[in-house]
Amino acid sequence: MSLDTRPAQRTRRHTSVPRIHPNYHRRMRLADGLQIIAVVSVALVIAIFLADGGASRFGTPADAITSLGVVTGLVGTDLLLLMMLLAARLPSIDRAFGHDSAMELHQSLGKPALYLILGHGVLLTIGYAMVQPASVFAEVWIMLTTLPDMPLAFVGLGLLVTVVVTSLVVVRHRFRYEAWHLVHLLSYLAVLVSIPHQLSVGTLFREGSVQRYYWLALYVGVAGSILLFRFIVPIVRSLRSRLVVEGVDPVARDVVSIRLSGRQLRRLGARSGQFFIWRFWTPKLWWQAHPFSLSAAPTGDALRITVRGLGDASSALSALPKGTRVSFEGPYGLFTDFARTSPRIVLIAAGIGVAPIRSLLETATFAPGQATVILRSSTADDTYLVDELTDLCRARGAQLRIIAGKRSPGANSWLPADAVRAKVSLRTLVPKLREADVYICGPRRWTDEVVRDARAAGLPTRQIHFERFDW
Repeated sequence: MSLDTRPAQRTRRHTSVPRIHPNYHRRMRLADGLQIIAVVSVALVIAIFLADGGASRFGTPADAITSLGVVTGLVGTDLLLLMMLLAARLPSIDRAFGHDSAMELHQSLGKPALYLILGHGVLLTIGYAMVQPASVFAEVWIMLTTLPDMPLAFVGLGLLVTVVVTSLVVVRHRFRYEAWHLVHLLSYLAVLVSIPHQLSVGTLFREGSVQRYYWLALYVGVAGSILLFRFIVPIVRSLRSRLVVEGVDPVARDVVSIRLSGRQLRRLGARSGQFFIWRFWTPKLWWQAHPFSLSAAPTGDALRITVRGLGDASSALSALPKGTRVSFEGPYGLFTDFARTSPRIVLIAAGIGVAPIRSLLETATFAPGQATVILRSSTADDTYLVDELTDLCRARGAQLRIIAGKRSPGANSWLPADAVRAKVSLRTLVPKLREADVYICGPRRWTDEVVRDARAAGLPTRQIHFERFDW
């Protein structure tokens, strides 16, 4: 283990920071409100079914199974729409939960939504078969050939199964990101082709009913949110900002910083630590979108990102010519000072995860001596932007620690092998850890181990913030 501690220099007068930042309370109120809306939306669809006489449709086994099939379909569809909202980049969701948490919740709802919609189809088929009477397989054929819009419903179900299966971690890592993302877009088509049978089969959403208008309003609201925040807003912002590549600066082997210039960039409301999804308009790169964090504090006319060439596309970024047009989506994420709750701050990075850490250090609010920066790498060559971080730590009165060394194979620790044997932990590295917010950025497994260490030290969830570099 190589441990380089560079003591802070007190260059500023002491300034106090609230124990719990007011932004945290505002964010929690917003998060609570959004969660209440989500729960109410599920309760409403069940209430709609019951108000339409659903409570009286459990008199026979066939009616009970059919009614359960209707309820599972309603709840499953509502969860599916909530999933789409979580991925629609709504500013209120991003401010309340952050991108990582929103997408984690989006992924966690995938299986329940699929199981409920599968249950909807199975229960309705069994219920209808009991009334006919007919075998389940015969009933499927009857539904396909006699009920309006039912073939589209089966197509939608098949598409949804495909999307959920390809979203499983063990499956999606077999795909290139672009191929996986293209398959994931099928979820929009799955939802679209399932709408007709909801309106034409059964009487719950009959023509002219209040519940029909409510149900359609849900679809219109979700579709409008996706159209606005995934397409219209990014296009308008990109055209207005006129962002271009100002220059590409080498940082280390396969690592470069890309300087971008534009106009009216303050209107983006970007904060240090956030990320954008970038599209560079060159013949080789225009069709690919890249999520990269800011590696320097944003200004009114300049942004900077630092990237590592991990694949063909990101490697090609090192050769971007000056003047290349750039479009973008964002800014996104809560890896910012806005999420702070405590006066002290600890910034921990591995590899290219140093990019948002460096930008956050530049603007975070803390008094001299209240910040610690920890860089973790296997070798000294894997430590990036060290000179910039050293200068920032010296100017702002922060302590910089560089920990280099390989981990033991199979060890559940983010520290090198000799540090583990010496019983080094985050608590021993940062004595006043419980008074700090901890920001972590790096590969998924490494990040999980740092988070585990922070929680073992007694830090509550609100004081742990992290960004992961995977999809």
